[in-house]
Amino acid sequence: MHRTYFPQRYLSVPDFFILLVLLTLIYGIVATGMEWQAEFHPVTVIDLSFLALPKYVLFSAVRGGTAYIISLVFTLVVGYVVAKSKTAEMFIIPLLDVLQSIPVLGFLPGLVLGLISIFPRTNVGLELAAIIMIFTGQVWNMTFSYHSSLKSIPNDYREAATIMGLTWLQKLRRLELPFSAINLAWNSVMSMAGGWFFLSVCEAFTLGEQEYRLPGIGAYMAVAIKQGNTKAMFMGVTAMLMLIIGLDFLLWRPVLAWVRRFRMDEVPGIATSTTEPLMKIMLRESKIVRILKLLYHRYLLNRLAELGTQLDKASVGTSGPAFQSAREEPQIRQQVARRFVVTTIRSRGFLSLLRVSVSVALTGVMVFGAWKLFLLLGGVDLRTWLMIIKNAIITLLKVGFVLVLSTLWAVPVGIWIGTSAKRIRWAQPLVQICASFPAPMLYPLVLGACFWIGMDFNWSSMILMMLGAQWYVLFNVLAGALSVPQELKYALSLMESSKWAIWKVLYIPSIFPALVTGWVSAAGGAWNASIVSEYMAYNGTIHKAAGIGATISQAAAGKQLPVLAASLVVMVGLVLLLGRFVWSPIYHFAQTRYRMDI
Repeated sequence: MHRTYFPQRYLSVPDFFILLVLLTLIYGIVATGMEWQAEFHPVTVIDLSFLALPKYVLFSAVRGGTAYIISLVFTLVVGYVVAKSKTAEMFIIPLLDVLQSIPVLGFLPGLVLGLISIFPRTNVGLELAAIIMIFTGQVWNMTFSYHSSLKSIPNDYREAATIMGLTWLQKLRRLELPFSAINLAWNSVMSMAGGWFFLSVCEAFTLGEQEYRLPGIGAYMAVAIKQGNTKAMFMGVTAMLMLIIGLDFLLWRPVLAWVRRFRMDEVPGIATSTTEPLMKIMLRESKIVRILKLLYHRYLLNRLAELGTQLDKASVGTSGPAFQSAREEPQIRQQVARRFVVTTIRSRGFLSLLRVSVSVALTGVMVFGAWKLFLLLGGVDLRTWLMIIKNAIITLLKVGFVLVLSTLWAVPVGIWIGTSAKRIRWAQPLVQICASFPAPMLYPLVLGACFWIGMDFNWSSMILMMLGAQWYVLFNVLAGALSVPQELKYALSLMESSKWAIWKVLYIPSIFPALVTGWVSAAGGAWNASIVSEYMAYNGTIHKAAGIGATISQAAAGKQLPVLAASLVVMVGLVLLLGRFVWSPIYHFAQTRYRMDI
């Protein structure tokens, strides 16, 4: 009887769902490739009809997914290097803090113009610019979280890995990645939200008199808001919600359930009491997935069989007369060793020469860029410099106010949710949807409510900033709360400690390293949000609040490059001072005072 892969005659519901997801993914990749290779058209005509929304959502999802993959690779490489090297940490951490705080419009003009000049005939330049802009909204939070997790690994764990003789790769796989998995997963969700935050700016923006627009849900919402099309805005918000819920169902819920196994628990706790995600069940029950696994395993077995055959042939070839003489074997080994030494010396010399050449080239590029920047800043008068410094200080005070308000509500709520499996089940999707939804799409509604109660735009801008920054604090607190060892909680309960004592002795110290990462990421998010929240069009009127964000937005809209460059220089200097005298001491305190060492 002929064997078939299908144990039943018909495909099941999970099979149809998996098949639909695969076909949608294939179509999205093909359609995106066609869009990239299309003839260059900077201003795409956006269709505000309902039928055009699925294609726009798919384009934005592919851009966000591509940016996340790049962000994850960047995080794993740079975060690991920074955590292992004191020198790299000294230079790269302040650089990442600066890059995190520089608004998107600070990168946008030069990046777009440069990429368009490289790809003048196709849309590749614009697409790459959008992906890189989304990448800048995702990567910094993930990198800071991963670096903080690696630095917080208990010393007894490190000593155990050293005693076991684990290599750096084995330590990475068995200790460092599992230890940082929870924080990295939750911050990945938050980073995707950070990428969606500036989706409208990344897909539809203006440089001087030239408009640039890419097909996507962000451009759809930007055009709908510009035209005042309430129906289109409602459909765009609904489509964005469907995208966020779909990603939560397909990706984030299974990932967050999977990483709970890496808690530092020795007793059953939240990790074992949560329900299994529906997507994981569907993957397990799908016959299509089982067939793909079977084909993959057969491919691996065939490759291993071919490799074994090649090794057998090689072993037969080495048993000839040339290797049978015991006297010739030491000579051959000496020749091989000599060749290896010579090759190693040559390769090290080449690498040294390459390192020096790259260093000289980078130094030359930086000197040239600094000289060009100096010439550009020469056109800024003293009055403008004082105005920029004043606005930067005002935005700094707003950022501090946003951090205080975010901490006051996010810390108790995050601990309350993260310490209960029951609350995690119903709160996780809700929190994720709220955090992932692009806040600028809600700005018109929030601003209208603020104006309705008579609030001034300067105060309203802080509320708009908080809409994007507060979630960084909440997600990091959630990640820290999920990492609290259950046995310590049980020990305090057996000691009949009060709830306040448990919070003071266990919860707050346990989440503090993650909270510091949340503060740094939220501060960067607030600096970024200032360009949207301090300079905004509402009902045909431009509303401008005092702050560096409004200065940058106004300079970008008017293509005033000297003022834009001066604003970025002041912001970079302020962020460096904060990193050196505020965040660095707090990081050191969190990593030395609050560690899970025995």
